[in-house]
Amino acid sequence: MATDFFQRQDAARRSTGMLVVLFLLGVLGIVIAVTAATYAAVENFDIGVRLNALTGQPEDAEAPYRYAIAAGLGSLLIIFGGTIYKIIVLRSGGGQSVAERLGGRRLLYADAGHGERKLLNVVEEMALASGAPAPPVYLLDEDGINAFAAGYSPSDAVIGVTRGAVENLSRDELQGVIAHEFSHILNGDMRMGIRLIGILHGILLLGLVGRWLFEIIVRGGASSGHRRSSNSKGGGGGGAVLVILGVAVALIVIGAIGSLIGGLIKAAVSRQREYLADASAVQFTRNPGGIGGALKRIGGLAFGSRLHAANAAEMSHMYFAQGVWEGFTGLMATHPPLEKRILAVDPQWDGKFPQVKQGARPKSVVAGAAGFLGGDVGRPDAEQTYVPIATVDHAVDQIGEPTELHHEYARDLLEEIPPVVLDSVREPYGARAVVYGLLLDDDPAVREKQYAALGELAQPDVVKLTRELAPVLDATTVNARLPLIDLALPSLRALSPPQYEAFRKSFWALVRADERLGLFEWTLAQVLMRHLTPQFEPVRSPGVQYYGLQKLTGPVSALLSAMAHAGQSPDEAAGAFAAAAAHFPELRLELLPRRESGLSSLQSAMETLATVAPRLRGQLIDACAESICHDGLVNAREAELLRGVSDLLDCPMPPLVAGQTVAAS
Repeated sequence: MATDFFQRQDAARRSTGMLVVLFLLGVLGIVIAVTAATYAAVENFDIGVRLNALTGQPEDAEAPYRYAIAAGLGSLLIIFGGTIYKIIVLRSGGGQSVAERLGGRRLLYADAGHGERKLLNVVEEMALASGAPAPPVYLLDEDGINAFAAGYSPSDAVIGVTRGAVENLSRDELQGVIAHEFSHILNGDMRMGIRLIGILHGILLLGLVGRWLFEIIVRGGASSGHRRSSNSKGGGGGGAVLVILGVAVALIVIGAIGSLIGGLIKAAVSRQREYLADASAVQFTRNPGGIGGALKRIGGLAFGSRLHAANAAEMSHMYFAQGVWEGFTGLMATHPPLEKRILAVDPQWDGKFPQVKQGARPKSVVAGAAGFLGGDVGRPDAEQTYVPIATVDHAVDQIGEPTELHHEYARDLLEEIPPVVLDSVREPYGARAVVYGLLLDDDPAVREKQYAALGELAQPDVVKLTRELAPVLDATTVNARLPLIDLALPSLRALSPPQYEAFRKSFWALVRADERLGLFEWTLAQVLMRHLTPQFEPVRSPGVQYYGLQKLTGPVSALLSAMAHAGQSPDEAAGAFAAAAAHFPELRLELLPRRESGLSSLQSAMETLATVAPRLRGQLIDACAESICHDGLVNAREAELLRGVSDLLDCPMPPLVAGQTVAAS
């Protein structure tokens, strides 16, 4: 089993762990500095005497210790309070909150111009090629060429792109930039990036409190001079001002040092992830000239990659290129120098940047598409297309590893989807009708029952559109159904809360109306709601709860039993299960009868298995692939079922494309 995806995930977690350790060390240093400075001030400048006089307390030999400890605890409270508050705020809004803080405007296909539609098309292609849900796209009104991906997971990820990038990059170059950002989504960098914002905010807050106190003293000095002079006769007022001023200056100085250390931490954590994302973008597009050309254009553009938003510095580590000035030395730079990044993807570069005229749109050279699985999307018999066994047997090797062939496949798939369906799925009104249409049963009696349920819960015009789209969706092959769910997600995320509630009720009414819901349709439903629900309802991240499968024989048996029954005839199910179970010789797994392999037991099993360590999820997917390959034939429905299960385990799998390179057995 390939390990690149899981190694990168582990590397991201190690970086996050290192970030937390460095943060704690930095906080410890700051608290010690505040405590020591307070002790020195109280001990040597009679501040303790002034404070005691101000508060009416008797002289106390322990005052230096008491005030020093109080100052240290206060600084600790400020830092941790600021960090926790910032992380909660960012978490509640996901990637959307980051985009909006930078002044981003949500792009919808119906309102987009030519260049903006080009951007949306590229994002859709990259999403379908990588097996990840299509993220909403935000446009930043900035002249510089830059972009970012933000969010806690693929479910709440967004991509932001500057107007300068849309206007000055060719399609190939824009693909390189978006591929770079998708690498951050797949590799788990986004969560680390948002946590880094929160951590640094806590340290920065200490200096901000100092500036706030200092401004109070300075601004209040002129208006209260007479009163302060009068109070100083008693020794209290002047002492209070002196104490507050001393605290303010100390906080400013210590906060500045802490921010410097925080900036160095941010730079150290970010740089290597940028090299990795550049390399992944080249692998994704098989076109070094795409991302290399974008980097060269940044060097040749007067605006470069500079951003001017008020909060630009706070998110500097999340950008495609250096978005803010980080000093003369480069020690605080969150990105490697342009020259080094260009040479890493284009060793033959002559060192010259092209002259870029603002707003001039260069032409793209779009490579021809290769053959792909599934044939014409509008042909029902495409469901009988079979995927090469070698491709499916090594499906786990492709998780998080999209290639040029997947990109070409996604481009062709978008061209083959009927325009009326594609136009509908790109806006909130039509996306609901597309999803409803995908859930309609083939049995006319069941379908009418579904329409009746839909008529009671959904808006009449949505029901009407669902009926109009139904014949077109009926002719849509299986390999287009999961991509349509992925394409619908950005539009559905734009629903208002009341619209979402009506959609959710209608959705489940359609699911329950069909009492014989198949495993594949159930998987589509689970994928959709897994990514959509966190946008509207409080959902706790499951996290990793199991680092071994010894206590999970029940859930593992349920998953492998469902896959065996779904992918094989009744006579071959036992053999398929045994082949899958052989991946876990340490477990005593048992094939459940078909009647006990219901969707409710499978749902419970998947919820549990989603909490195992990522590497164990890869082993589960490998075993599922073994199960559906047992009879030597894998049709499109089985291949997409495997991809759906992979998505539910948070392991994005690219399309299983005929002709792709697979690892040797």
